[in-house]
Amino acid sequence: MSDQRLTYDGDFCPAGEHFNEENTTELAYHYREILRLLGEDPEREGLEKTPLRVAKAMQFMTRGYHQDPENILRSAVFKEDYKQMVIVKDIELYSLCEHHLLTFYGRAHVAYIPNGHVTGLSKLARVVEAYARRLQVQERLTNQIKNCIQNTLHPLGVAVVIEAHHLCMSIRGVQKQNSITTTSDFSGAFEKLATREEFIRLISSKLH
Repeated sequence: MSDQRLTYDGDFCPAGEHFNEENTTELAYHYREILRLLGEDPEREGLEKTPLRVAKAMQFMTRGYHQDPENILRSAVFKEDYKQMVIVKDIELYSLCEHHLLTFYGRAHVAYIPNGHVTGLSKLARVVEAYARRLQVQERLTNQIKNCIQNTLHPLGVAVVIEAHHLCMSIRGVQKQNSITTTSDFSGAFEKLATREEFIRLISSKLH
């Protein structure tokens, strides 16, 4: 195995992105070796900077490891005497399946019933993002989002539904391009059938 390392190019960062220099250099080295093991020439013009690009892309796609979803919610908590359903639906999400490191993508629908406190609406989307930007399985992702909201806001109930396409199913294996995986998790008031049905009806509606 070659001891050559691809050095970090500080001018190669897109605007607004920051990467750990040591990690980037080490990751780029290993991706260079992967290209070689696949039968490619990592020195040719088209691939020369690919290891560095992939090293940065992977750090971007797993940046959720460096985010604390509970702190995200706590940063915008307000007292409010509102005890009806709050829903943020159609939250876009992109994640990496931990089994094949291939993307799964789709939408999350998140709801909670406040119990004296509400959080900023954008914080719910940020919680989804923080957990999605890790190596994941959809089932665990759904559960983590629900638990984070329940444990941080202590609402009367939380509901989470995720619908996603998995590239590990569509471009390899069974190769079923149109399959959608749906997962759900509920707590508190949403465990009651009537409340859960209202939530499902609202996220299925075209009010917007």
